[in-house]
Amino acid sequence: MPAAALMWRHVTINKRGSWLHGDSRGFRSRGHRIHSSGDYRNRPPQGEHEGLHRYHKRRAREELRIAFSLRPIIGSAIIKTLREMGFRVILAAVGKVHAHVVVELPNDIKRIRTIIGNAKRKSSRAVKKTLPGSVWSAGGTFKPAPESSHLLRLYSYLLFEQGAGAWTWCFRDKSEDGCFTNERIRTSRCSQSDPGRRFALPTA
Repeated sequence: MPAAALMWRHVTINKRGSWLHGDSRGFRSRGHRIHSSGDYRNRPPQGEHEGLHRYHKRRAREELRIAFSLRPIIGSAIIKTLREMGFRVILAAVGKVHAHVVVELPNDIKRIRTIIGNAKRKSSRAVKKTLPGSVWSAGGTFKPAPESSHLLRLYSYLLFEQGAGAWTWCFRDKSEDGCFTNERIRTSRCSQSDPGRRFALPTA
């Protein structure tokens, strides 16, 4: 169970230039002033907001892709920052254009943006010698994950379904170093086939 006044959330942050307005996977602007009729799971009609996407693509900086060697540094920095701020973290994953984290956060979107913004800044600074400037685009998604069944689905999705080269971390790992998905599968770190009965959330 989450602590009082807190709730588990699945946070997704995107690398700079990776998900522009008008994207065929769906999008929404701040305050939902402009948004697609679908999302990445239920795609909007082909060509919807195509002109808007072309416009933003012309104006955007080149899409940033995170090298394999930097993914553990970025992921560890995000986890460490959130933990130092006093928030429990269950799962994290960093791929070439996205990062995911399941973390216990206040039920206040302004505070959430501040907290995640701090984690984004710290992780950018951790790799500034190789990638100067900000790694992340503005904003992110902060979806509630209130049910244990939802957390179980996220467990499998983030640890095993982000691609072999994704860096992943689970609260069961002995350190914040994490490992790549292919290594996690090869060494049987956590269970892909049956996480359910053995899945117990970290205590406060």
